[in-house]
Amino acid sequence: MVAHMEEDIILKVDNISKSYPGVKALQNISLAVRKGEVRALLGENGAGKSTLIKCIMGVEKPEEGTVSINCGGSWKTPQSVAESKECGMHANYQHVNIARELSIAENYFLGRLPVTKLKTVDWNLMNEESRKIIDKFEMNVDPGAKISELSVAMQEMVTISKISVNDNIRLVIFDEPTALLENDKVEILYRYIRELKERGVSVIYISHRLEELMDICDTVTILKDGQYVDTKKISEVDKDMLVSLMVGREVGSLYNIRHRKAGAELLRVEELTSKGRFEHIDFQLHEGEILGFAGLVGAGRSEIMRAVFGVDAADNGDIYIRGEKVNIKNPQDAIQKGIGFLTEDRRLDGLALPLSVKVNTNMYSYDLISRAGVINRKKEAERAEEYKTKIGVKTPDIEQSAENLSGGNQQKVVIAKLLCRDPDILIFDEPTVGVDVGAKQEIYKIMELLAAQGKGIILISSYLPEVMGLSDRMIVMSEGRISGVLDRNEIEVTTEEDVLRLASAVI
Repeated sequence: MVAHMEEDIILKVDNISKSYPGVKALQNISLAVRKGEVRALLGENGAGKSTLIKCIMGVEKPEEGTVSINCGGSWKTPQSVAESKECGMHANYQHVNIARELSIAENYFLGRLPVTKLKTVDWNLMNEESRKIIDKFEMNVDPGAKISELSVAMQEMVTISKISVNDNIRLVIFDEPTALLENDKVEILYRYIRELKERGVSVIYISHRLEELMDICDTVTILKDGQYVDTKKISEVDKDMLVSLMVGREVGSLYNIRHRKAGAELLRVEELTSKGRFEHIDFQLHEGEILGFAGLVGAGRSEIMRAVFGVDAADNGDIYIRGEKVNIKNPQDAIQKGIGFLTEDRRLDGLALPLSVKVNTNMYSYDLISRAGVINRKKEAERAEEYKTKIGVKTPDIEQSAENLSGGNQQKVVIAKLLCRDPDILIFDEPTVGVDVGAKQEIYKIMELLAAQGKGIILISSYLPEVMGLSDRMIVMSEGRISGVLDRNEIEVTTEEDVLRLASAVI
């Protein structure tokens, strides 16, 4: 373990353990973080990272051991989230956690609204101060914009920037902060982390993108199956070593999937337009093909797929399935016509978190195992068990609540839900957000198998290595329009910088 001088330590975690029903989440974990240190926390989904940061922040109480923070020379053990914040500890959690129906400014000033001499809310001051934060983080949005009207990526930027409104910051935890961010926003986050470091603020940084850890972190602590593995200086490790420590085995090239010759046309979209979101969209998807969509945040990728799936209405355009023009008015129409949609936010609209794996797996297809409104419980259980095995969902049993699963296994349940209906067309929007390297590889192999079966897959990813590595063809979007189309041979000789230039093109 990396040695520390006692007076430099800001956080001490001493032998903490935490269990949930059927799961030993943490077992005797100890670590220490210095002032001004950027510490990576690494491990597969289910390794205990989220539980550890909840214990550090006072969200959960460990059954054994203690968490202590150096509050200006005196050590304190916070007993709640409020006490943690009083000690200068702040967390940016993996799942966007803000008041969706309030404005950006209201979120920034939540719990501390400024008032005028007349004891009314000082909206002018709120908007002025909020504008300073928005400009600092180069967000280009209005302080009065409602959170629910923003893209998921912009919501993430709001939660990151919200940390800066606090005066007393000693330790900040970032849990997968870049999962949905484009390159330019990642650089803005890096700049903020360097600023915190210069001020002597400590950072715990969780990410499954290993190159990020190499860029921004000083040290790395690895967890596996709820146990401490090691802490090393970043300068002493490389990505292969980190993967080996994390998963306990060698992992080959993540994107080493077989690319096949495309078959017959499955889906054709012509002149699809939704004013203010996207215009004149034309593309085809074929059997056995992975069609990638790349672009910056706000380019219109997810909006196009929501229109294809019938979530949102388009103003103009036609959709054809196997050459036949179809009228998709809602998601139920899309499902009946053989389209499955894995949305970018699995927790918000991909899963019914309090319900079981069994129910979530069958959710799209209860009509297939029901008669006169009565569910065949035997088939319900059999199908859940079948897809649990096929997709590799790690859970004690199919009655386990989906909210108790790791992020990677939650994503697999969403995929199982789609496949349970056997669709020919699959839309995967950010399928590996918050998923560890081992689970990513498993999801990619599932995609490879589906393509081999003749399924057509549309892949949307903000992570260029992923979309470039997996796609047979790739469509690049810029400001709601298609700015480039690349086939597999072109993708292989194209750099990320080339794609970014296309994504930034003025159409």
